[in-house]
Amino acid sequence: MKPEIIQEFIKKIELFKDLDENQNKLISLSIKVKEFEPNSIIFLENNPRKNLFIIFDGEVELFKKTPFGEEKRLTFFTKYDFLGEGSLMDDSPHSTSARSMIKTTALLLNKNDFEKLFEEHGDIAGKILSRVARVISRRMQQANTRSINIASQYQSGRTRSEHDLIGDREVPHEYYYGIQTLRALENFNISGITLNFFPAIIEALAVVKMAAAKANYELGMLSKPITEAITQACNEIMNGKFHTHFVVDMIQGGAGTSTNMNANEVIANRALEILGYEKGDYKYCHPNNHVNLSQSTNDAYPTSIKIALINANKKLVEVLKDMIISLRNKSEEFKSVLKMGRTQLQDAVPMTLGQEFEAYAVTFEEEIQRLEENAKLFLEVNMGATAIGTGINSDPDYAPKCINHLQQITGYDIKLAANLVEATQDTGAFVMYSSAIKRLAVKLSKMANDFRLLSSGPRTGINEINLPPMQPGSSIMPGKVNPVIPEVVNQIAFKVIGNDLTVTLGAEAGQLQLNVMEPVMVQSIFESIEMLKNGMNTLKFRCIDGITANEERCRELVVNSIGIVTALNPYLGYEVSTQLAQDALKNNRGVYELVLERNLMSKEELDNILSPEEMIKPRKFNKK
Repeated sequence: MKPEIIQEFIKKIELFKDLDENQNKLISLSIKVKEFEPNSIIFLENNPRKNLFIIFDGEVELFKKTPFGEEKRLTFFTKYDFLGEGSLMDDSPHSTSARSMIKTTALLLNKNDFEKLFEEHGDIAGKILSRVARVISRRMQQANTRSINIASQYQSGRTRSEHDLIGDREVPHEYYYGIQTLRALENFNISGITLNFFPAIIEALAVVKMAAAKANYELGMLSKPITEAITQACNEIMNGKFHTHFVVDMIQGGAGTSTNMNANEVIANRALEILGYEKGDYKYCHPNNHVNLSQSTNDAYPTSIKIALINANKKLVEVLKDMIISLRNKSEEFKSVLKMGRTQLQDAVPMTLGQEFEAYAVTFEEEIQRLEENAKLFLEVNMGATAIGTGINSDPDYAPKCINHLQQITGYDIKLAANLVEATQDTGAFVMYSSAIKRLAVKLSKMANDFRLLSSGPRTGINEINLPPMQPGSSIMPGKVNPVIPEVVNQIAFKVIGNDLTVTLGAEAGQLQLNVMEPVMVQSIFESIEMLKNGMNTLKFRCIDGITANEERCRELVVNSIGIVTALNPYLGYEVSTQLAQDALKNNRGVYELVLERNLMSKEELDNILSPEEMIKPRKFNKK
């Protein structure tokens, strides 16, 4: 690539905007060109940062791996974007990984070359570092409790003027959202949990807007160029782009209008770019007139949420299935470990530790069916209802056409509700699904309670199982290790149960033709799903997979337990067995030794009756 091409290109890169012509030429001579084939790794998380990467052409995906090895897509970068600018400032490693999605040409400024430039031309390096610092500062402003928003756009200071019924406002030029989203940001600084915490919602909003645009095009209400631009913008959002511009708080007044307008504005402004216009030039593609055509928040928002919940439920079930596999593995591992079963925290009858873990696996398998059944309720939507279900401002053929496109885009058997007035005000599906995830949380908490009890001790508790030690348990008691993973699962369950109550109260608070409390219901359900997914992953990898059995301790408790007398009841009778139990308890003796001492059975007979194989399942027997 010719140096003059590089020189002209980097003039458009923010980091070099303060350079004059000669300085720009000088820096271009330090830049190298590198080609990346599709799916090539550009840099890896935790590896040293060596280069600033400027995308000349192509597309780069930024991703990060979770502690469980799962790749989490963060965003995409395209032409004129840059990555790894921190390499020019310090020696810290990459916090993310990047790879080319298509054939990509990148301009590289090596860290060593920049340091040499710094020594020889401090004024140039100073200008660049000043810009780098500003970029990093802006990106850090986008930090939240989950991850730093790597894709936050660069604020150059340029603005555009937009207006709504309240008045005029200046919107930063780089933002794809507009004035109504800006007002929502100011009005609803409530939870700090914004739409981009839940990519499934953003992607589902794009699905709905795409289906609406296609239906409107078929009805002759949208031109082909605008339809194609909206469709392309929605496709990009569905593939992870522009999620950082979905910034409205999940909890908001207005029944979701701010969420709907955030989507409308981002899609409209991206469509304008695709059409060759500036962001904010709404006469060519308007958030309301084009993107929101034939829609109301009252049908587009709940339909998006339902599609998002179907997708979120799939991921929840996947995590649940993985945990069940771990429980079943432990069931097999512990199938020969005899232990004492307990009811009401008192000795009951013997069982195997494998049976205990198999019961956990079975009970959670039931939850898969419950979750999937309740998620099917979300297949019924009210698209075409517009404001209250009467379909005002939509073509009579719009609803069926839109539903058809929703089916094609999602692959789901989405159906139009039979009565749109009823469907617009009803939130019963949210109540049902919330109750299903609450039920899952309750079962998880019960199992966590069991783990804490069974591992209690180690010297003065039950101590039948060992949980993998995760961290020191006390700031004052040396050597203490606590069951921190089951404890956090308990706390997750408490939050989910509380969220279910919020959903119930929100559903009850509906008035007349609309329930305005949907945002807090939606936030509660998605928070519960996210916590349950993370909680079950943590429980699987950091607890269940590492559980071991104290086999000797289990057998000792069985042999010394009065509860084994139950197995003798069919042979010795209830009265004799009761007397044995009382004597054993009173004199601190074992039932086993008392039976032999009193010649009630031979050792061979007793061992046969009390063998694990005989005590843990039904058997045929003959009374003496």
